[in-house]
Amino acid sequence: MSRPVTIAPTLSLLILLAGCGHTAELPLARGIGPLPQLPAPSKTLIPTVKVADAVGWPAGRAPVPAPGLSVTAFAAGLHHPRWLLALPNGDVLVAETAAPPKQPQYKDNSIKGAFMRMFMKKAGSAVPSADRITLLRDGDGDGVAEIRTAYITGLSSPFGMALVGSSLYVANADALISFPYDPQAPAILAPPRTVVRLPAGRNHHWTKSLAASPGGLLYVGVGSNSNVAEHGMAEEEERAAIWEIDPSTGKHRLFATGLRNPVGLDFRPGSSELYAVVNERDELGSDLVPDYLTHVREGGFYGWPWSYFGQRVDDRVKPPRPDMVARATVPDYALGPHVAPLGLVFSDGARLGPAYAGGAFIGQHGSWNRRPYSGYNVVFVPFANGRPSGQPIEVLSAFRVGDKAFGRPVGVEIARDGALLVADDVGNTVWRVSAR
Repeated sequence: MSRPVTIAPTLSLLILLAGCGHTAELPLARGIGPLPQLPAPSKTLIPTVKVADAVGWPAGRAPVPAPGLSVTAFAAGLHHPRWLLALPNGDVLVAETAAPPKQPQYKDNSIKGAFMRMFMKKAGSAVPSADRITLLRDGDGDGVAEIRTAYITGLSSPFGMALVGSSLYVANADALISFPYDPQAPAILAPPRTVVRLPAGRNHHWTKSLAASPGGLLYVGVGSNSNVAEHGMAEEEERAAIWEIDPSTGKHRLFATGLRNPVGLDFRPGSSELYAVVNERDELGSDLVPDYLTHVREGGFYGWPWSYFGQRVDDRVKPPRPDMVARATVPDYALGPHVAPLGLVFSDGARLGPAYAGGAFIGQHGSWNRRPYSGYNVVFVPFANGRPSGQPIEVLSAFRVGDKAFGRPVGVEIARDGALLVADDVGNTVWRVSAR
């Protein structure tokens, strides 16, 4: 019989093991772009773990914007803000949320499980969920939300939000639900309507992102239940995929599959092309595997768990499936290994200057499985001819200084006034980036 592992007796061992693992041999830039360099995997008994200590922002400190931009706190003192939705009337909704409680049958009582829980707490992820969507309103236009009210409460680890007509859709960790939307109401008190249940259970990746197509269909990102299907493929049914949902009936189909953890979703302006940022697999070394940005092909298969970045086989997955590997689509644009891209929004409507026209902003939460660190910033990826092109531009940096994380960016959104809003779940702040 297995016995629970207590952290105290193994703490010294875990600290020692944290120094093990693989150090990057390539510059981060080699893993960025449409043709990233993909070296041979580096496998270690204990995964590389290098986690910045989540400490929050010292008084007077803020992220550093790119030249020509300025940054201010749109709203501070929030509870783990992760996702944003700008409404047509200028209000901004923020999901204050975290992972749902782990059900006992899914808790990993191994030494590795204790090890990972300790370091996720260090990273600022192990906090209780407020299960709330909060409304922020800047009525006087000074760039600071002077009104803050609990808009919807009693949710279940809410994440994605979308407004379609007079219905507000919210993607909880276990279901897509809807509410009647009244732009004049300070809160929604009506009970939710369940549109469709979403995969839950272990919820290794619990976030359910959400985007509405120009035609009114809904798209939900559902991450995998594991790193590389180590719990078996039965637990991965309808996961590692993007669902297409008819909101009027709840009927759904798998729009694309093989996407380990598709988080940020957005439609390229002026088109019906869905784009996603995807968190790729871990524990193959600091130089692998690059996370990516891609347009999502209808019916496309992107390799997980059998391969990555096309037909590069991951031999940890048993049994092998060469038939699935042969089907794998190569993503458009690598963002670098372990940067953890979460937020995605196209720059349509932004007023940050010509350098930030025609591209996409991405909130990169930051690495835990890479030495040295990667991510912990907001970048802009320019587009040319409808596809990502060129090197990313760092828009907002200094979320991490040394081994301390003052903040970690998650969701990004364009406000009605053209500013870029960034949810920071460690700094408990929504930042506002504007042109000087």
